[in-house]
Amino acid sequence: MSRQQLDKILQIFERQPALGTLSLDQERRNLDEGGARFKVPSDVTLTPVSADGVPAEWLVAPGARADRAVLYLHGGGYVIGSITSHRYLMQNVSRHSGARTLGLDYRLAPEHPFPAAIEDATRAYRWLLAQGIQPGRIAIAGDSAGGGLTMATLLSLRDQGVPLPAAGVLISPWADLTGTADAVTSRAASDPMVKGDGLFSLADKYLNGADARNPLASPVFADLTGLPPLLIHVGGREILYDDSITLAANARKANVPVALVDEPELFHVWHAFAPMLDEGQRAVEQIGGWLQGRFQP
Repeated sequence: MSRQQLDKILQIFERQPALGTLSLDQERRNLDEGGARFKVPSDVTLTPVSADGVPAEWLVAPGARADRAVLYLHGGGYVIGSITSHRYLMQNVSRHSGARTLGLDYRLAPEHPFPAAIEDATRAYRWLLAQGIQPGRIAIAGDSAGGGLTMATLLSLRDQGVPLPAAGVLISPWADLTGTADAVTSRAASDPMVKGDGLFSLADKYLNGADARNPLASPVFADLTGLPPLLIHVGGREILYDDSITLAANARKANVPVALVDEPELFHVWHAFAPMLDEGQRAVEQIGGWLQGRFQP
């Protein structure tokens, strides 16, 4: 690991205002502007589309197959984040998975609380099927809240009897909205990026009075039986560390194939910093290679 690269990113975190201390519009603008600093390479094709009414964008890197797709669900605590904030990460997934990425601008809370995001994600997945893409050539992926949303989407599709995709990828998933996991406090001092007070204030906005233990809100409480293979990436510094560990354990109990990548020195969604951090780029490449091994030929 490059200590110099890591230290530079940690210094950036130190300069950022704590989540929840700015207006909602400013929080959203800051995340979009921060993500947009990483420019999408000119060889990537960006095409806005409507996925059965949900705003979306195809991000297609050279060599991506038209008959393979990754439905990507961005992070941001269900309240902030967009295609704009995550465009570089989404195109990077396309580049290394050999599939087109469909980035989704699902509805955000508090304007559209739980379960609006799940409704949009399942609608987009059904839209992909309607385009003629086989479920065995689709994966669903997401980071942070998007990782939790990936799990909720898989669970919802399973319960609706919809043919499931080939795989799910969870990057630093936020899958327990109760705030009671041990790591929320035990790793608070080590997490340079996510602070509990700010994060769980977003949970309140998303839940809007719904039970945080609802399995579609907090998939750590779900029965994972019947889900497709999962890849989970988590950093050892994260207050959300336990979410990944619990999901992996629950997947194994349900006989769901699961690969857990635990990086002790890394932070929440380090993949998004691939242009600045070698480990971030390697993590995306690993995800891409894993997906290529899961897709139907």
